[in-house]
Amino acid sequence: MSNLTPVPLEYGSGFPTLLRKEVKRFYKVGFQTVAAPVLTAILYLMIFGHVLEGKEVYGVLSYTSFLIPGLVMMSVLQNAFANTSSSLIQSKITGNLVFVLLAPLSHFEFYTAYVLAAVFRGVVVGLGVFAVTAWYAPPALVYPLWILIFAFLGAAILGSLGIIAGIWADKYDQLAAFQNFIIMPATMLSGVFYSIHSLPATWQVVSHFNPFFYMIDGFRYGFFGVSDISPWDSLAIVACFFVVVSVIALRLLQKGYKLRS
Repeated sequence: MSNLTPVPLEYGSGFPTLLRKEVKRFYKVGFQTVAAPVLTAILYLMIFGHVLEGKEVYGVLSYTSFLIPGLVMMSVLQNAFANTSSSLIQSKITGNLVFVLLAPLSHFEFYTAYVLAAVFRGVVVGLGVFAVTAWYAPPALVYPLWILIFAFLGAAILGSLGIIAGIWADKYDQLAAFQNFIIMPATMLSGVFYSIHSLPATWQVVSHFNPFFYMIDGFRYGFFGVSDISPWDSLAIVACFFVVVSVIALRLLQKGYKLRS
C-alpha cells in the first residue's frame, strides 16, 4: 500500500465505496452489532443499579445517573474496536482483503474509511444505549460539546486499535486474546462503574496510567459538569493517545505489514 498515492474523489477513489461497505457490513447484522450491545448495557444497569441503589457519587449524583454515561461510553469504545478488528480479520481469513488492497486507495484513505465506519457504529450503539437507559434516570447534558469530542476521539482511538489488532492477528483466537486481555480489562477498570476516588490510593495512581479512564471521565464531565480530574487534562491525554495509535496504524498500513502476503 505504500506505493499508492491519494487519488482525488472525482477521479474514482475507492474511499467512499470502502466507507459505505464498512457501514453496510455492520448494518446488515444489526441485531448482533447494535441490539446485542444495547441489551448488554441494560443488563449492567439493572444489576448494578439495583445492587447499589441509594448510593451517591460526588455527593450529588445518584449511582444510576452516574452509571449511565459510563455504560454509553463503554459501548461506544467496545463496538468501535469490534468494527475494525472483526472486519480486517474476516477479510484476511476469507482472502477477500486482496480486493480492497487492489482498489485505488492510499493507506490514509484505507485508515480513514475504517475508522469513520467504526466511529459511526460506536455512536449508533451509544445513542441506542442512551435512549434506553435514560428512562431509568435521565442524566443532564451540561456540556454537550465535551460529550461529542470525547465520544468521537474515543471511538476513533478504539477504531485505530482495532486496525492494529486486525493487522497483527492471524486468526480469531489471537484477536480474542487482544480484546479479552487488553481492551476489556482496560475498559472495565476505567471508572465506568465507580469513581476512582472510592479506590485506595495505590489503585488511584494505577488508574491514571489507563488511557481509557480519561475517555470515560471526560465523557461523563459533559453530562454533569463534575469529574475525577480536569476535562482539559483528560482531553490532552486522549488527544495524544489518539495521535500515537493513529501513527502506528498508518505506519502498519503503509508498510503493508501482514497484509500483502
